[in-house]
Amino acid sequence: MKAKKLMAGFTLFAFAALLGACSPDNAGESSASSTEATTSAAESSEATETSTEATPGVVLKDGTYNLEEENYNNGYRVTFSIVVKDGKIVESNYDNVNEAGKSKVEDEEYNKKMEEVAKNSPEKYIPALNESLLSTQDPEAMDVVTGATHSFHSFQNYAQQLIQAAQAGNTETIKIDNGADLKDGTYTIEQKNYSNGYRVAFSIVVKDGKVAESHYDNVNEAGESKTKDAEYNKMMKDKAGISPEEFIPAFNEALVAQMNSEEAAPGNVEVVSGATHSFHTFVLYAEQLINAAEKGDTTPIEVDNFVEAN
Repeated sequence: MKAKKLMAGFTLFAFAALLGACSPDNAGESSASSTEATTSAAESSEATETSTEATPGVVLKDGTYNLEEENYNNGYRVTFSIVVKDGKIVESNYDNVNEAGKSKVEDEEYNKKMEEVAKNSPEKYIPALNESLLSTQDPEAMDVVTGATHSFHSFQNYAQQLIQAAQAGNTETIKIDNGADLKDGTYTIEQKNYSNGYRVAFSIVVKDGKVAESHYDNVNEAGESKTKDAEYNKMMKDKAGISPEEFIPAFNEALVAQMNSEEAAPGNVEVVSGATHSFHTFVLYAEQLINAAEKGDTTPIEVDNFVEAN
């Protein structure tokens, strides 16, 4: 399950200056396709131990599942629904709408300006994101839409939350208090299922409204960290040039630094070359933890995660 991260660069700055911002939660879109080949090559090294076929831990329950942001940012907020039939996602309806309920897809001026700077626009990437989810059935398996990396991370995060709701059969609308101040507390998310002997365990600590600690890890059934697996670390270091004992602490340090910066967002953390698969899982779950902290909901989140087929 892989997603290709395109790192933000000069385009992010230029586009933010041109439009103020062009994403639902004020981090802007980026178009830095020059890094795609590098991260993609490194990603293939990390993913050699896994297959591309995946199945969910729990079959999705039929129904319509809804999520919406409560706050407008730059005049728009996200509305998102999926329809599940016979255990499959058959409709994906992600959009950015203004107070009049009009889609960003229909904002000609915005689309024109974004196309000029990022070589992409909502009228292109919004349908593309919906189509990608229908095709993959798995947010982590989606490829980023070039020039819309911030919207991609937002979409991926919200799609994952909708899938979790569908696994539980919970059709109550998910409310995202986007942009709200973080509430102090410890927020936790854990995968339920082991893949290649490990699962994600992740928590953040918010103190004085800031992310003070990040504890992302991959643990085995004995609760031992992948950073302590000498054989795995050596194998990955030889193939990808980096290992869990290096990139896991790097992820945690980078998140704390990023969430204490002016444009705080997990999706703005720069990818660690050679560990892009783990990076995208990290960002996906970090986004969800930030949403929990915005609401002040410290209920532990369990993800009945997709597992690799053998």
